[in-house]
Amino acid sequence: MRHTIKTLARASVTALLAVTLLAPAALAKPADVIRTGDCAGTSDWKLALGRDNGQIELELEVDQNVVGDVWRVRIRHNGVLEFKLRRTTQAPSGSFTVRRLVADEAGGDRIRARAVNIATGEVCVARARI
Repeated sequence: MRHTIKTLARASVTALLAVTLLAPAALAKPADVIRTGDCAGTSDWKLALGRDNGQIELELEVDQNVVGDVWRVRIRHNGVLEFKLRRTTQAPSGSFTVRRLVADEAGGDRIRARAVNIATGEVCVARARI
C-alpha cells in the first residue's frame, strides 16, 4: 500500500510539473501574418500580426546588432496613428520589440510601423495586412 501511495504521488507531481512547464508553450498562438524586411541601413525588421478575441496582437521587432541606440517608433492602424513611443536596443542582440493590441475593425486591417534611429537617421518601414 505504501509503495502505491508513493508511486501515485510521484505521478501526480510529474503531471503537475509537465502541465506547468508546457502550458505557456501550448497556449501561445502563432501569428496569422509575418512580414520581414530590410531597413534603410544595416538593420532589419519583422512585423507579426495575429487575431485574438476581437483584437489584433502586433509585434514589431527591429534588429540593429548595436546595443543602446534609441529609436522613435510610430504605429498606424488603417492610417490612424495608434502608438508613438521610443525604444532602446537591448543586449545581447542589439534589438528591440514592441508588442501592442489594437481593435480588430470590420474588414481588412492595415498596420504600418515606422521606426527611426535617432542617432543615425536610419529608417525602417514595416507594413502588413490582416
